[in-house]
Amino acid sequence: MRDAFAGKLKHAPPLQQHGWVGHALACRFALLVALSAVLCGCGAKGAVDPAAGAPPPAKVEREGDAATVRVDRPEQFPLAAADEYNATTELNVTGVVTADVSRNVPVISLASGRVTEIHARLGDQVTKGQLLMRVESAEISSAFSECRKAAADEALARAQLARSQLLYEKGAIAQKELEVARSNEDKAAIDLETARERLRVLGVDANRPAATVDIVAPVSGVIVEQNVTAAAGVKTLDNSPNLFTIADLSKVWIVCDVYENDLRNVHPGDYAEIRLNAWPGRVLKGRIGNIGPSLDPAIRTAKVRIEVDNPGPMRLGMFANATFRGEAREAHALVPAAAVLHLHDRDWVYVPAGERAFRRVEVAGGKMIPPGMQEVTSGIKPGDRVVANALVLQNTVEQ
Repeated sequence: MRDAFAGKLKHAPPLQQHGWVGHALACRFALLVALSAVLCGCGAKGAVDPAAGAPPPAKVEREGDAATVRVDRPEQFPLAAADEYNATTELNVTGVVTADVSRNVPVISLASGRVTEIHARLGDQVTKGQLLMRVESAEISSAFSECRKAAADEALARAQLARSQLLYEKGAIAQKELEVARSNEDKAAIDLETARERLRVLGVDANRPAATVDIVAPVSGVIVEQNVTAAAGVKTLDNSPNLFTIADLSKVWIVCDVYENDLRNVHPGDYAEIRLNAWPGRVLKGRIGNIGPSLDPAIRTAKVRIEVDNPGPMRLGMFANATFRGEAREAHALVPAAAVLHLHDRDWVYVPAGERAFRRVEVAGGKMIPPGMQEVTSGIKPGDRVVANALVLQNTVEQ
């Protein structure tokens, strides 16, 4: 390139005849030629190979089997032998905290009428006998009226019986008339007792006449349902929902979905470890009370009910994790956590498959075991060799 520029400069026309302008152009042309020569020299000597000094990359050759790969430098992927780990059978499922239906108590009113006062709301903690609401009812007034009439009739019948008894003793009346008076007094007493019992059923005191009835909590617990508001009408029992529902949350249920393939690992009476998502470090203990007799046809699971004592923080609707442990112990493989490759929602390991070849094997990964180890429940057995870092090999395969 320098010779070409020199040739052009040699055959360039003389510029002296153009004066000082020609001289300046000549100088500029010479400077450009010199600079081009320097740049060409630097490009020839200063080029650096970026791969100089780096080890050659591992060459991957795929076998006929898509899961088997062949590499030309297998020493780049060290192997680790799987240890033996003795563990009990373990099943982990998810569930939801629900109320014990046997501890749900409805609050009703046998008297129809209108709500005049409400002293509790949804979510309140109430105690047995606590006033919840007051209902003004015409049925109460009618029942008190009938009770007073029955009391008057019973007093009259009692007085007539006493008079008949006296006349009979003096021989003024026959025994038949005395028996009639005694029968009338018995009937009047029955009518009075019935009227008083009706008032008691309606929830009022027969000795305290009033047009309103107090609705109190039948048990202690939490109000989990409310279907009444102030000034609302309370209808008869057959066409009105519960006014309130009180749940005793001292004991709750954990309802879990267990797949049919795992039902052999759960039995009524077995115990389970309960962990709440809200308190992951806290472990509760529950007992299996019931296993559903039928499966969900859509997801092929059965409802498993676990009965748990509620220490206080459990709330209805919370998500929970239940762990069922069997009594038999099984020998599983234990490998470095880096040897397990999580790919496409599955777990894999690479095992040697001949000279300079590795095969990817699907496994079932278990729990993590400190420090830096992971249990493998199926796919490989103790003593098998696996690639210690499966991710490195996988990245090499994908290049």
